[in-house]
Amino acid sequence: MENKKIGFTIGKFAPLHKGHQFLIETALKEMDEVIVVIYDTDLIDTNTESRAKWIKDIYPDVKILIAKNPPNQYGLDRESVKIQMEYLLKIIDGIKPTHFYSSEPYGKYVADYMKIIDRRVDDNREKVPIRASTIRNNLEKNKKWIANNVYSDLKRGDKK
Repeated sequence: MENKKIGFTIGKFAPLHKGHQFLIETALKEMDEVIVVIYDTDLIDTNTESRAKWIKDIYPDVKILIAKNPPNQYGLDRESVKIQMEYLLKIIDGIKPTHFYSSEPYGKYVADYMKIIDRRVDDNREKVPIRASTIRNNLEKNKKWIANNVYSDLKRGDKK
């Protein structure tokens, strides 16, 4: 397809929550193809493949890429962005996205580096007022923000 619109997003999805889902659903409505890059993390016990399955179960048309052993250097300074972007470009390996979807300030840096459109979704958390850290801090109080399969895995301490 000529002029195919390819959107992508990145994250740890630790855990996947309704804010992430809103972002992915927005991308699916607007793009011809959507790619989700899932980063390794030790923020939760659930491994990267299980977190990928959460997304794939809900959004079977999304292409999932796993980002193992990401660089430790984070930040919005020039050197950190360069390090992260060189790593990310290896992960997406030849895919030519047209849009970067995020709810974070780093979205501008990714989009600028790749010379694609920065598509910010609910960056003020007004439509879906939740963050993964809030869920990790109190799973029971915040379980309304996550899908049942995510909650079940977290409750079991699933490390599949």
